[in-house]
Amino acid sequence: MKPADHKIYLASKSPRRRELLRQIGVEFELLLLRDQSPRGPEVSEDVLPGEKAADYVVRVTREKAEYAAKTMLWRRLPVRPILAADTTVVIDGRILGKPADPGEAAAMLKALSGRTHQVLTSVALRHEEETIQATQTSHVTFAQLDDDMLRAYCATQEPYDKAGGYAVQGLAAVFIENIAGSYSGIMGLPLRETAQLLKQAGIPVL
Repeated sequence: MKPADHKIYLASKSPRRRELLRQIGVEFELLLLRDQSPRGPEVSEDVLPGEKAADYVVRVTREKAEYAAKTMLWRRLPVRPILAADTTVVIDGRILGKPADPGEAAAMLKALSGRTHQVLTSVALRHEEETIQATQTSHVTFAQLDDDMLRAYCATQEPYDKAGGYAVQGLAAVFIENIAGSYSGIMGLPLRETAQLLKQAGIPVL
């Protein structure tokens, strides 16, 4: 069992990121940021005018990690390293966020149908007043999707809390013809890059 001082905070609501950290034996507590408040979310995920996908995912991830560090101090929590991540799906340079409704989900998936898109996940670790960060890019190729398949998929709950409207480990696995890159990165937390960041902070994984 790892000593208590090797525990980290995870600044993410994603159950997939929790699952992936457990997979590599990292002990963590959740340090969640608000996405709904009278003043809006604590960290906005809006894309800035003219912002490229790689810059966007790096910025949002860093802001999450740094805001979580402030929250840790405000709440007078035990000081621990903080891990944050953000994932975005990109096609033709266009960032696909989380669809709000079946029409938006179907439009996103039609854009991905029969084509290769990119999934970018950035990971940031805030430790001792420094933020270290890594970004991983994978390429995912979808088969051609017919209207019946899209309707059936969009009638489920799966598309609506995921960038690009799909999860590689969910029902949409049947859409995928090829992956070049990191499966865990597409899920939302590239484990090799995450382990390297944790090692830099003195947190053993293996």
